[in-house]
Amino acid sequence: MSLLKRIESAKPGSLVPAGSPSPTPAAPGTPAGPPPTPIAAGPRMVGGGPIRESFRDVKFRIQGQVISDLDPKLDLANQGEVRRQIEEIFGRVVDGEGLALTRAERVRMLEQITDEIIGLGPLEPLLRDESVTEIMVNGPRQVYIERSGKLELSGVVFQNDDHVMRIIDRIIAPIGRRVDESSPMVDARLTDGSRVNAIIPPLSLVGPVLTIRKFAASPFTVDDLVRFGTATPDMFDFLRACVEARLNCFVSGGTGSGKTTTLNVLSSFIPSDERIVTIEDAAELQLRQEHVVTLESRPPNIEGRGAIPIRELVRNALRMRPDRIIVGEVRSGEALDMLQAMNTGHDGSMSTGHANSPRDMLSRLETMVLMAGVDLPLRAIREQIASAVDLIVQQSRLKDGSRRIVAITEVQGMEGDMIVMQDVFIFEQTGFVDGKIQGRLRPTGIRPKFVEKFEAMGVHLPPGLFGYSF
Repeated sequence: MSLLKRIESAKPGSLVPAGSPSPTPAAPGTPAGPPPTPIAAGPRMVGGGPIRESFRDVKFRIQGQVISDLDPKLDLANQGEVRRQIEEIFGRVVDGEGLALTRAERVRMLEQITDEIIGLGPLEPLLRDESVTEIMVNGPRQVYIERSGKLELSGVVFQNDDHVMRIIDRIIAPIGRRVDESSPMVDARLTDGSRVNAIIPPLSLVGPVLTIRKFAASPFTVDDLVRFGTATPDMFDFLRACVEARLNCFVSGGTGSGKTTTLNVLSSFIPSDERIVTIEDAAELQLRQEHVVTLESRPPNIEGRGAIPIRELVRNALRMRPDRIIVGEVRSGEALDMLQAMNTGHDGSMSTGHANSPRDMLSRLETMVLMAGVDLPLRAIREQIASAVDLIVQQSRLKDGSRRIVAITEVQGMEGDMIVMQDVFIFEQTGFVDGKIQGRLRPTGIRPKFVEKFEAMGVHLPPGLFGYSF
């Protein structure tokens, strides 16, 4: 989006700063914004005496003057120069009007004006806050955030639906996507890789809904996840061995359970001399290896044509000489192509899926294979799954908001018409103290069948890792 268009969308009267109240009354049951802060505006007089304007009114007036003085030919890519010019004009206008602003008010007003012109408006403070992991905009008057796995209502509000729509357009325009009544849902990403989903009326009855799953500027490491209590060092030693030995892994769990974060950490164990192809709806994986090819699916155009689904990308990836294929998430018929890739020499591939348990993950895979439209008997599908998948890592977000690996399960093979599974590590809850779940991640004492593959690949595990010496 050009700077000129951003300036037009940020004109006073159309946008409102973070935390400012809307001129229209809030819907029943929704929180009202904070009351406006009176500010003395020296040169403005009524009836021979000074009047007091709210922070919002002053901000709108100053914002209008800053916009009118900005050079519309400024290159938006050069944000340093844009910010410098905004700050210079802002300082000149404020000083010229003799506004009685405190230093804190001056800094806050400048930040809000800058955010409205070149940023994402009221969302910018939340995006800068590293403790916020998810932002959920439920229409213009209700913005929730997630901190430490818990939801809370923020003080951020938008002026109206059009304000939210302009912010959505700013997010999706740079990556060539669109959202309108004919295509009212969109998946996108921010420049830092954060995942974005938007759904608008007529599908949403509360106004435009925007959800942003934030990602850390620096990818989490094994040490980070051990510190968070996600897993133990022994479990990561085992998972590292599984990745180095080229086992096929699925990370399963519910929404917001940390599947992508765990997949990122698992992918960090892949040797740097291998060619990795990643396939996602919206690119968000943060692989650290040099030889990585990132593919992203494409939605249909305005005429309903030109869509490139994940399934086609998986097929194409097989022709790209990959050592590993990583699919961000399997949701549909691409599961069949992924399983076939795992069964045809592409060992060490990984993906994630939504499921409440390792057994549920296998059932979901069966369903997704059937969604591919192939006429296969159930036993044949299960044989494909049992042959392709070696390991399932189950992730959960517990009641206290913590995210933990609650099971690492081996897929051992078929016994009759059933797939045989065996837990290698499990989470054992021991109590609930001061709102925090107490427990430990422990080995089950079962030696996985694929340990022989570790030895063949030259991967050695410490004695006693599974709860006994062998």
